[in-house]
Order: sequence, then structure tokens, then C-alpha cells
Amino acid sequence: MIEVLVVDDDTRVARVNAAYVEKVPGFHVAGEAHSAREALQQLEMLPRLDLVLMDHYLPDETGLAVVQEMRRRGHQTDVIMVTGARDVTTVQAAMRQGALQYLIKPFAFAGLRAKLEAYAELRRTLDSGGEAEQAEVDRIFGALSAPSEPHLPKGHSPTTAELVRQSLMNAEGPLSAQEIAGRTGVSRQTAQRYLKLLERTGRARLTLRYGDAGRPEHRYVWATRA
Repeated sequence: MIEVLVVDDDTRVARVNAAYVEKVPGFHVAGEAHSAREALQQLEMLPRLDLVLMDHYLPDETGLAVVQEMRRRGHQTDVIMVTGARDVTTVQAAMRQGALQYLIKPFAFAGLRAKLEAYAELRRTLDSGGEAEQAEVDRIFGALSAPSEPHLPKGHSPTTAELVRQSLMNAEGPLSAQEIAGRTGVSRQTAQRYLKLLERTGRARLTLRYGDAGRPEHRYVWATRA
């Protein structure tokens, strides 16, 4: 599990963001903080911490000041800025201080989910270790460029798209269109249509399962699980 600290001066917003994080497979909220002081305390107290979702506007210091202090103390925990600060100066400062992503408030769950999934993909890439050729370096840097949520073509339902997406994300392995249909209650043809859309937009990957005879079965896996 990727252990996350959620930092936001607004306790209600912190709870919402924490709930969002918990909905993404592979992520767990290790703690919440509502000030710079609390954030630094949590960093010292928590036994393991992988990622901080850092608000910028805190009551006693800025989020970037917290990041600076983290680095001074030797904490190499990754940071994603989650803030209403839109000025380019702050964005540039966040980049220079090593923030991996920058998410501007307000945002929907899909926006944060995309950032977290991209971060998980980056972790998997880096954990493979070894030396990197240029192609591998490009893949490491590109891992943070998560595909945006697909714009649904005419005739596609956002509700059905979310059902298919959730079924695929929560699955332990690749699923066929027939299996997705059974989990969501839609027809196999409808499930196939939405799975192909997810594949085209990079959210899902196609795998093939070969049986004893006949055509191979098309099975789909959520991109960050492949």
C-alpha cells in the first residue's frame, strides 16, 4: 500500500480528500494534518510515509515552506500539491522544490484519481531498478502524464462508463466483456463498447487468453495494474 498524509487547513476538505484517496486501489491514508506544524509532526511520528498531498495555504506557514523544511530534515517523501494557489510563481516554486504533481482546487474525484494512478505507475517503474536507457528514462518521466478522463462519445452514458471503470479497477485480474457485463448488469456488447473506449484512451490494456481452440478471448486489465 502507498501510505499518504493529507494536509489541508480545512478539516472538511481534508476529510473529503482522504476519502477520495481511500477509494483508489493501492492507497491508504496514514494521517491528516491541518497546519504546517501538524504536518511536520506527522512526518516525524508516522512509521512509513510515501506521499504527501500538500495544501499551500496553511494557517501558520505555506505548504512550500513545509516542503523546504521536510527536505532540510532529510525527508524524501514525495509531494503532490493540492491547492487553490493558481499563480505561476507558486507553481514554478513547487516544481523547483520537487513536487511531482500540482492539482488545483476545486477538483472532482476523477482529477485526484488520475494523479494518484500516475504516481502509482511511476512507483512501479522506479521499483524495477537497474540501469535505464533513453526509452526507459522517457517512460519514467512520462509516467506522471496520466491520460485524461476520456471524453465520452455521443451515445455513451457517464453512469455506465463509471460502472465499467469501477469493475475493472476493483478486479484482481483481467476480465472479459462477458464478465464485466455480469458485474455491471449491462449487455456484453455494451460492456465491450466501453472497454474499447477505455483501451483507446489508455485507461485499460487489452490482453489475450488462448484456449484449446478458436479465437483468443479478449480480456482487459486496468492500466495501472498491468
